[in-house]
Amino acid sequence: MSSSETSRLDGAAWLHFVGAGGSGMSALAQFHAAAAATGGGLATGSDRAFDRGERAAIRRRLEEAGVVVLPQDGHTLATGRVPGHPDPRRCDAVIVSTAVENQVPDYAAAVEAGIPVLHRSELLARYVSDHRTIAVSGTSGKSTVTAMIWTILEACGHRPGLLTGGPLAALTAAGLLGNAHAAGPAPDGDRPWLVIEADESDGSLVRYRPWLGVVLNLGLDHKLQDEVMAMFRTFAARTGHKVVVAAEDNLRPLWPGAVLYGPAPDADPPAIDYPVTDIRLAAHGTRFTVGGVPFTLPQPGLHNVKNACAAIAACATAGIALQDMVSPLAGFAGVARRFQSLGTAGGIEVIDDFAHNPDKITAALATARIRPAPARGDPAGRVLAVFQPHGFGPTRFLRGALAAAFSAGLRPEDVLWLPEIYFAGGTVTRDISSADLAADIIPKGVDARFVPDREALPRLIAAEARPGDVVLVMGARDPSLTDLGRAILGELGS
Repeated sequence: MSSSETSRLDGAAWLHFVGAGGSGMSALAQFHAAAAATGGGLATGSDRAFDRGERAAIRRRLEEAGVVVLPQDGHTLATGRVPGHPDPRRCDAVIVSTAVENQVPDYAAAVEAGIPVLHRSELLARYVSDHRTIAVSGTSGKSTVTAMIWTILEACGHRPGLLTGGPLAALTAAGLLGNAHAAGPAPDGDRPWLVIEADESDGSLVRYRPWLGVVLNLGLDHKLQDEVMAMFRTFAARTGHKVVVAAEDNLRPLWPGAVLYGPAPDADPPAIDYPVTDIRLAAHGTRFTVGGVPFTLPQPGLHNVKNACAAIAACATAGIALQDMVSPLAGFAGVARRFQSLGTAGGIEVIDDFAHNPDKITAALATARIRPAPARGDPAGRVLAVFQPHGFGPTRFLRGALAAAFSAGLRPEDVLWLPEIYFAGGTVTRDISSADLAADIIPKGVDARFVPDREALPRLIAAEARPGDVVLVMGARDPSLTDLGRAILGELGS
């Protein structure tokens, strides 16, 4: 993109966001809408789900944030006439994600009209450069750690901006969509603070030049681990101040010169700047110590101890005292769909979780295992798991690792239901099914059941469940999974 085009990405610009209902795109649309409100610009967005009458709550929150939602037909981009704005104008740039194909009408209309089409990461890179940015990368835990860092900075008066994928419960409770927040002036007069997720799934993290970088882990998700490590190296090299890295064996190439945190690896442990010790896991939270300071966290699971330690190390590197982080983390309300309890009915708890890769699934199952049976006060209940794969390409890529994660994480008495793979639309090759996953998992001694009709799941689970069980709904991308969890809860209570 030329320098003249880059200059039109500020608050005076009209930016149009295609696929505005998605987690990353909706965050960018809100962030620009906040700037446009004072800069004279405009934020518009479209989504085929909105045109079908879906995701009404997300659409409403976007409109409340100042985003003008348009039909995804290309008409407004071609004419320059935006509803509610009497004077026609030319759109300065159309923002797309990797998932947006060039056949989408808004994309095609932009090309026809000569409007620059930018990947969302190009716009995010601009925001990263304009702020004192802490960028969080890794194959698991990015949304939670981003939220924890933002929560600490906000509590300490730094007025940080936020661009993330998972809505913060504290922000949604305030009536916001929850995945974006405009930055305020920094108390020291320097550039405003910003906390973002740096995504490796589409390779976009290599575009950013953050002030502080964080690398959480390296697991199997969208790409081969060697490819992701190469991206992490570039990301670290482009970071201006320091890189905070987990003390995990497969991240050793990033350790030299980095700020290290977390539990020490068993073999050849390095000197760790922020070691975590005295870990105590409980059903509804954790306790641990970092740098001699005791912390409590309302979220359960060892993975959340590591997440919190990453946030502590990042904020300490940014100049915040450890003691000042204790209260913000103790009151951390969490992130939507990150082991989020939807309630209990008939002694059976329903939990909603974003787990979709092998590491996240392993963490979610392990955390569910220590959940006490609500009716009896002991952990003897079963895990009744639901996993909806989040795309045909990811399912093909992760097929063997997913089968291994479920066979290791579920006992013979547990049950796994597999609805069909989530299809968001487009021209992807649909040559694999959840039935194939079930066929892989069943021989490993797991009661895995393919369910082609997802609407039948609440009834099937209610017929199977008994007091003391935990129902764990897992999957990504599909916002209706939370509704599925609530439907299961309703069926259990009927």
